[in-house]
Parts: sequence; structure tokens; C-alpha cells
Amino acid sequence: MEGEILMPLIIIAVIVIALAILFTFVPVALWISALAAGVKISIFTLIGMRLRRVVPNRVINPLIKAHKAGIDVKTNQLESHYLAGGNVDRVVNALIAAQRANIDLLFERAAAIDLAGRDVLEAVQMSVNPKVIETPFIAGIAMDGIEVKALARITVRANIDRLVGGAGEETIIARVGEGVVSTIGSSNAHTEVLENPDMISQTVLSKGLDSGTAFEILSIDIADVDIGKNIGAILQTDQAEADKNIAQAKAEERRAMAVAQEQEMVARVQEMRAKVVEAEADVPLALAEALRSGKMGVMDYMNYQNIDADTDMRDSIGKLSKDNKDDDQNK
Repeated sequence: MEGEILMPLIIIAVIVIALAILFTFVPVALWISALAAGVKISIFTLIGMRLRRVVPNRVINPLIKAHKAGIDVKTNQLESHYLAGGNVDRVVNALIAAQRANIDLLFERAAAIDLAGRDVLEAVQMSVNPKVIETPFIAGIAMDGIEVKALARITVRANIDRLVGGAGEETIIARVGEGVVSTIGSSNAHTEVLENPDMISQTVLSKGLDSGTAFEILSIDIADVDIGKNIGAILQTDQAEADKNIAQAKAEERRAMAVAQEQEMVARVQEMRAKVVEAEADVPLALAEALRSGKMGVMDYMNYQNIDADTDMRDSIGKLSKDNKDDDQNK
């Protein structure tokens, strides 16, 4: 009796578990939603997505959205883009936005833009609503040496055909900055730039700076112009300071050479004095040798002594007269 009661319960439990497993592995609810939206898809296709480790919601929901918008995309296209690491929902949203804006955008190009790392939906939106890029203050120096700073606002529109492989906003800013610097540098005076700032935008626009980029430049507007430093005067001041330092260095070099020459002369005088002292030391020996050899007599020696004494007396008198004269001048 009890076995007859338990058997139906076990069967019901097995059926419930089997249905739970089935509904967990097979997205029946998603299949029903697709059929209700008019998207014909087989339940086995959903099972195959599970086996290929594709989340069915990430493919079927964008497929339903595209079908409702009238965009012809295939399940295999969406699934392959998902397996490649792309964002299927963003690509479909971009296709819908492009269709509403009458922009010719194919699924293959949208998928390539998405896989290239760019936001394809943002690109479509930028094609409809251009973006304004503001540069920092760009400094250039006019021919009169005055620094001029300009701030530019660049209005760009995304170019869908050049999004893959095209340069980004940094290249646009760099090229515009180069054009601003060259335009200011070719001006004869800074007043020309202040009086006619639109000459900068006209010159920059004529150079075709958007070639090779993912954008199309619509306009370049100079929002602000400011005066910077007088670079010419600063350079002249620096040059004068450098010339002064060179002159001081040369003067110091000449002074050092004069000091060296003076020291050399002093050394020579001291050397000559040493030789004189050495020669004077040899005089008594020479006199003694002359007296012994008879080359010099006693009277000759006495005359030499008298001359020496007379010379000392004259030196003393001359020194005394000089001292008296100095004392009189001091008084």
C-alpha cells in the first residue's frame, strides 16, 4: 500500500527535476519570446548556443531588437561577433541609430569598428551630433618676439568609413596645435594676430588636418587669445648677460696672466739677487787670492777700501736727505 503511494510521488519528483534541468539548460522562455516577436529560431539552435558556450540572451535579445527595427541580421552573424569578443547589443544599437539617421552602416563594418576597440554607438551619435574638442592654450612667437597664446575649439564629426585605422582626437589636437604655432610664427607682429584671430582658423583649415583621422573637421574657432612673454627681449637680455660673463672671464684671464708674469719677474729678480749675493761672497776670496799672488798691491787694496767707504757714505747721505724730504712733505 505504501509502495503504491510512494511510486507516483517519485515519478512526479523525477519529472519535476527533469523539467527543471531542461528549462535551465534550454532557454524555453527565451524561445517563446523570440517566437512571439516574430523571430523564427529553432530550439535546437538555442541548445547549440549552450553547447558552444554562448549566452543565448546576449544574441537573441539583440536579434529581436534588430528584427523589430527592420534590420536584417542573421543569428550566425551575431553569434560569431559574440564569440570574437564583441559587444553584440552595442553593435545592434548602433545599426538602429544609423538607420534612423539615414547613415549607411553595414553590420560587418559596425562589427569591425567594435572589435577595433572603438565605441561604434558613440561614433554614430557623433556623426549625427558633432563633438567640440577644446585644445589647451597653444603658445607661438611672432616675428617681433612677442609670445601669443591661443585657445581653439575644434568641431569634429565622426567619419564612419575611417574609424578603423584612423587616428584619434590626440592627433587632431596635435595637428591643430602645429598649425596655430606656424601661423603665429609667420606673422610679422603679434598685433596682426590680435586684430585678426580668424586668420589662424582659416590657415589651419586650409591644410586638411583631418586626413588619415577618424574625424572630419567642420570648423576651428579661436576662443581666446592672450599675450605672453616678450621672448625677444628675454633673448637679448640673456645674450647681454652671456656677453658680460664672457668679458668678465676674459678680463679674469688677462688679470691671471698679468699676475703670473709679475710673479715670474719677481722670481727672476730674486734669482738675480741670489746670483749677486753669490758673486759678492766671492769678492773677498778673489781679493785675498790677488794679494797672495802679487797681482794686487797693498796700496791698491787701500784704494779699494777708500772707494767702498766713500760709496757707503754717499748712500747714507742720500738716504738721510730722502728721509728729511719726506718729513717736510708730511708736515
